[in-house]
Amino acid sequence: MPLADRAASRLLHVERKSGKLRDAKFSEFPELLRPDDLIVFNNTRVFPARLLGTAIRKVSDSRPTGTRDSERRVEALLTSPVSPAVNGNSIQWNCLVRPGRYIKVGDQLSFGQNHELTAEVTAAGNFGERTVRFRFAEDFYGLIERLGHVPLPPYLKRPANAEDRERYQTIYARERGSVAAPTAGLHFTRAILDRIAEREIESTEITLHVGLGTFQPVREEQVENHSLHAEAYTISPPAAAAINSALDQGRRVVAVGTTTVRTLEHAAGESGRVGAGDGRADIFIYPGYKFRAVSALLTNFHLPKSTLLMLVCAFAGTQRTLEAYRHAVDQRYRFYSFGDCMFIE
Repeated sequence: MPLADRAASRLLHVERKSGKLRDAKFSEFPELLRPDDLIVFNNTRVFPARLLGTAIRKVSDSRPTGTRDSERRVEALLTSPVSPAVNGNSIQWNCLVRPGRYIKVGDQLSFGQNHELTAEVTAAGNFGERTVRFRFAEDFYGLIERLGHVPLPPYLKRPANAEDRERYQTIYARERGSVAAPTAGLHFTRAILDRIAEREIESTEITLHVGLGTFQPVREEQVENHSLHAEAYTISPPAAAAINSALDQGRRVVAVGTTTVRTLEHAAGESGRVGAGDGRADIFIYPGYKFRAVSALLTNFHLPKSTLLMLVCAFAGTQRTLEAYRHAVDQRYRFYSFGDCMFIE
């Protein structure tokens, strides 16, 4: 469960050069920033992407029709649209479905007590990945808001409640499209943002819609063989200009969360200049990577064997990161989505 006060989280301050670790509170974060820093937020908004319904399949039967309907409860997590625009009364999405071994191409899916949203499985991938064509008679996103559930991470082991619709969301979230929160941003309150502004520290926003790529576990023995699903992002011209200006002036670019890091490093590319526009980030950052845009990072504590932990190891150094994690365990920090955070500089 999240803390009642977002800013009451603990913060582990990690200095990369010295290896010094200091236990602090997130409420101290504005004072850890330098006057000339540029802090970059991911303003994506989580939508209720978890749908619970029924899978229907025609199976052979001894009846005159020769078939009967076989029904089974199904869960579908919408991860990314196949195309950005709704075409008529249908739209295709990539999804994670459960039970993945049961759901086949051609199966019909139904959601809502009155079957307001129906779908057909059109393609199958590995590990429960399916492409699904949804059909509907009213606004698709309105139906999702009404029928869907907040896609809390499975390790929380509880159903989402009404409070999660607000709490599993940053206070500056605006652009709908994520199936998981950029959790480093969950600690911010309006008062914290006001204190950053009062110190006249520059800030800007980008958008990366968190999808399957962020939370899919690494299953390869060799890290280099793992590939990430691409995630849609947008960097506005003013944001790109602010980031490039900070880089040109040798000022720190402080990323709030690993999603912000991935967006900026993908957009910077080989040139080190962040381009404005829309794109799809598929960059996989692991130890040995040379960072081109980000020089300080606020992040939560991540799951073992995850690409997020590998990114942090690349940024802070593997040994330094594991030392920080051991310290956090010893000091009983709270881990994962609703947990505490680290500021690495």
